[in-house]
Amino acid sequence: MGIEGVNSRIADIQSRILALQGQQATTTTARARTETPAQASFASHLQSAVASTGASDKTYKLNSKGIPEDLVAYGNGKIPPEALGRVGNTGHKLWAPAAESLNRMIEDARGQGVTIGITDSYRPYAEQVDLARRKGLYSQGGLAAKPGTSEHGWGMATDLKLNSEALSWMRKNARNYGFVENVARESWHWAYRPPS
Repeated sequence: MGIEGVNSRIADIQSRILALQGQQATTTTARARTETPAQASFASHLQSAVASTGASDKTYKLNSKGIPEDLVAYGNGKIPPEALGRVGNTGHKLWAPAAESLNRMIEDARGQGVTIGITDSYRPYAEQVDLARRKGLYSQGGLAAKPGTSEHGWGMATDLKLNSEALSWMRKNARNYGFVENVARESWHWAYRPPS
């Protein structure tokens, strides 16, 4: 296989990586049991290379509220598992491009000695209803958005566990990864803004 074949294969891998992110943890565990150390090392380096060049270059057509049209088609709180990506080794998930960007941001912060944790992520519609019942609506002084309107329901918002150093780091660097602090009384809430 020549260089054109390799480039073609890499492009194919890049187009599939987002679809596979939701299955990544399971697949990685199973593969680790059967791969030789050399294969595992190559696979992890290839995955890192693809992740660093893939989705971050993509732009999205957004509606008037800043939501990508492909997500709008699913509905708030109804995002299918294949459109979600895992955040690190946690049980949390976000819309795949947001998860990829958050993972890069957490890793980069860790490389600078800053720890960013995660406490909440994508919320299916039923969880939004339950949260509104338990914590009250934001419009009435509570902590929940009206069900069906939450940024969490689009898989584009995360609640982070941040000490003062991590919060300061986020405020200086989060925009570089597409995240903004957009709820005045919730310094833990960070929303992803995809490139358009």
